Amino acid sequence: MRKQKLRKQISISIVLIIMLSVLHLYFSGALPFLKQEGDTLIYARSGDSVTLDPAMSQDEESYKVISNIFEGLVRFKPGTTEVEPCLAEAWQVSADGREWTFYLRKNVKFHDGTPFNAEAVQFNVERQMPPNRTENMAYASFVFGMVESVKTINPYTVKFSLKYPYAPFLNNLAMPAAAPIVSPAAASALGDNFSVNPIGTGPFKFGSWEKGKKLILNKNLDYWGKQPQCNRLVFTVVNNSRLRSLALKMHMADIIDEITPQDARLLEQSGYSIIKKPGLDLSYLGFFTDKKPFDNPEVRRAISMSIDREQIIATLFHSESHVADGPLPPGVLGYDPGIRLHPYDPIGAKELLARNGFGGNPKITIITYTDPRIYNPAGGEKLAEAIRADLALVGVDVEIKAYSWQQYKEALYKEEGNAFLYGWISDNGDPDNFLYTLLSSSQIGNGLNSSHYRNDEIDMLLAKAQQEKDRLSREELYHKAVKIIVQDAPWVFLNNSVNLTAISPKIEGLFLPTGNNSLATVTKIN
Repeated sequence: MRKQKLRKQISISIVLIIMLSVLHLYFSGALPFLKQEGDTLIYARSGDSVTLDPAMSQDEESYKVISNIFEGLVRFKPGTTEVEPCLAEAWQVSADGREWTFYLRKNVKFHDGTPFNAEAVQFNVERQMPPNRTENMAYASFVFGMVESVKTINPYTVKFSLKYPYAPFLNNLAMPAAAPIVSPAAASALGDNFSVNPIGTGPFKFGSWEKGKKLILNKNLDYWGKQPQCNRLVFTVVNNSRLRSLALKMHMADIIDEITPQDARLLEQSGYSIIKKPGLDLSYLGFFTDKKPFDNPEVRRAISMSIDREQIIATLFHSESHVADGPLPPGVLGYDPGIRLHPYDPIGAKELLARNGFGGNPKITIITYTDPRIYNPAGGEKLAEAIRADLALVGVDVEIKAYSWQQYKEALYKEEGNAFLYGWISDNGDPDNFLYTLLSSSQIGNGLNSSHYRNDEIDMLLAKAQQEKDRLSREELYHKAVKIIVQDAPWVFLNNSVNLTAISPKIEGLFLPTGNNSLATVTKIN
């Protein structure tokens, strides 16, 4: 009886602490109580934006706001990695794939009243090309590194000349980093202050920013497209998942994201909608394929067969993750859910290891990072422990060496150990960003191909896919490449993340597009 009373007191104390925390956020201004204002949309998130200048941005929290202030020549269709027109109404690619001509939308104005035109596009690109490019323009070289020049043909036509054919270029131009078009007049006049006084062409205009608390955007009444459904967006910072959930329940927020699986289940039980979207990322166990014992593909395949990925996801990630179907996540061109991976088969794995002279309690070393990652919320050490337990069942003894993130990357570059835990988050939603970047032999020298995987046929297929303009033909090339990669097994494909977003019952029209968090379509019903 006394224990029950104590547990009840503890529960009440926890609730009171949470309530007081929410009230503190309210009175401090981080959570404005706007229950009665149906024209205001409140988005509670785990952290603040770093910059609102697309050229300087490299974090998700900045992208969430940038995607509502700015637009690019093209954008991703809601919920997909397919590209559609935006500030450019149409485009044309030359036969050799090196000339990209964009025909721009007319009668579009920046928020400062200056016109959007071909000169604005040229300014934005040249601003991020040598000699103007600066070190803090994180994605400039990725998005525009293949551009040789950009020229204004007429006020509403602009031509890019590429150094070499590059089919993913269109996906690059849909990214929220580097690619969105800023006002040349404002960027030139404000300099570094542009990052806190952004001017774009998007459906919302910048209002105010109390760093660490809230950021307000207002409807752009002169927007060229369909007017946003809400008059105002308020991005608030609420660091704790449970507090964000409580803010949603108390009508202090309309949308919350990055919530824990446990909080998502509690909200779902209370009648709130949970949007679950597979992340464009991949968590994997990589092998150093140029070192024994993993220079032998049969040994790599045996290790793949030893790991129970479904059980790991169920126990470590509480099933709020997606078992990877190969080197590409769902939603990316070339993804094939029907691909035949090496099945979980510890008995067969043990036989395969013995057949390849890898029996008698062999030892390997797996290096890993310590902290959680988007694609591995449990953290590297816990994931490595789960893999060690599986490999012990087939007679493989695993030593784990864990490092902080920066030290880990150094250990990875030095090829310490025999295998490593790693992951990748898509930059532009294109398969080239996974397969060529991480598995082409040309990427070994720069450290991106950490497995040191080499396959001449893969190199040929990926290089050809980079230059292929036809989407279906590119997809076929990637399907061929994925089959070979799965057979060669340079990685054990573990999982893709699942992003959890909760919304108020009053919210309609929320999409979670790739790299584009525009909230212009969201309606708040009174």
